Amino acid sequence: MADARELLIRRIGAQGDGVADLDGEPIFVPFTLPGERIEAEVEGERARLQRVLSPSAERAAPVCKHFGKCGGCSVQHMASDTYAEWKRNLVVDAFRSRGLEPVIDALQRTAGKRRRAVMKAERTPEGVALGFYEASSHDLVAIEECPVLEPKIVAALPVIGNLIAPLLSKHGEARVAITLTKSGLDVEISGIERQLTPEVRTALAAKASDMKLVRLVVRNEVVVETLHPFLSFGTTDVILPPGVFVQAVEEAETEIARRVVAAVGKAKAVADLFCGMGAFTFPLAARSRVAAFDGDKAAVVALTSAAKKTSGLKPITATVRDLFREPLSPLELNEHDAVVFDPPRAGAEAQSQRLTKSKVKTVVAVSCNPATLARDTRHLVDGGYKIESVTPIDQFLYSAHVEVVAVLRR
Repeated sequence: MADARELLIRRIGAQGDGVADLDGEPIFVPFTLPGERIEAEVEGERARLQRVLSPSAERAAPVCKHFGKCGGCSVQHMASDTYAEWKRNLVVDAFRSRGLEPVIDALQRTAGKRRRAVMKAERTPEGVALGFYEASSHDLVAIEECPVLEPKIVAALPVIGNLIAPLLSKHGEARVAITLTKSGLDVEISGIERQLTPEVRTALAAKASDMKLVRLVVRNEVVVETLHPFLSFGTTDVILPPGVFVQAVEEAETEIARRVVAAVGKAKAVADLFCGMGAFTFPLAARSRVAAFDGDKAAVVALTSAAKKTSGLKPITATVRDLFREPLSPLELNEHDAVVFDPPRAGAEAQSQRLTKSKVKTVVAVSCNPATLARDTRHLVDGGYKIESVTPIDQFLYSAHVEVVAVLRR
């Protein structure tokens, strides 16, 4: 049984929890701030907030009624300046842990909302509910509002729930990915138990068309596609394959691309590693020859197809390659004046180590994980590169995730 204690919050942890000391051990208490005296139920190293006895002047009113229960946001209770400095310090601490202390820019804010949501769908007595997991739980919080999602996605949730009802058994659930593309909503459903019979398929196609979905995909099978779902990168429109990675916020993606292009400058030849569908490839190709690499075949095919249809760009080559198992060699890297990489959260350690043996002048590293970025940057610094700038970008509002762009020169 949890133990109710009075605690003093000393600092904010990496996940946004307040941290108190109890008997010499840290206790993590969500939704609290430094300097607050609180009452909480303590169980192990975690505690559940019961009430705030003396609130911090930096406490802010949450902007969503689901905050505190929905696990999607963790820090809506922070005042704006406190929030920005905490996020910046996530990057400072990650680099410091690797013995690096570059000047970290102020957090760059983006006003955009997320164009992609991955939700859980669950049958309830009232129908089908869509939402996110409750914090530290697998219980569903049905979403009625969400300040970080595009309003068109939130507005579509009830009808999407009705659409997928025939796919769920009495106690069934599913994974639903919704992307707001330039042509409309693209919906992908997976994790269902029921079979997609011809009758169900026909009914789904009819409903999806009535809802004006541009595409409905069930278990990787396209049920209906009324228009090609596409995203725009620079001046290029790229048709979105099912299941391919998409940056969450278009405005953040645009800001990152702007910084990438500015850092590369007048480089004639650029390698774009972990290129995806070309979020950086196409802006770079406005003035540089680009060799793009990624392990996702569908993304590379989409990039290649779009490049063939776009005029006014420098030459683009796109290659399917697993850069974790087969990073570019120093000889291959030496064919380029600059290298850009934007890997998954695991980072690009093997590729960074190869870069240290190359003659590439400029490296632009983009990451959603400051810890692996700092590790990879350590390799580059040890290999003769100097950090020019490190900029955190707030793509994931009210969460502990932060995007970072680091520029290094030989």
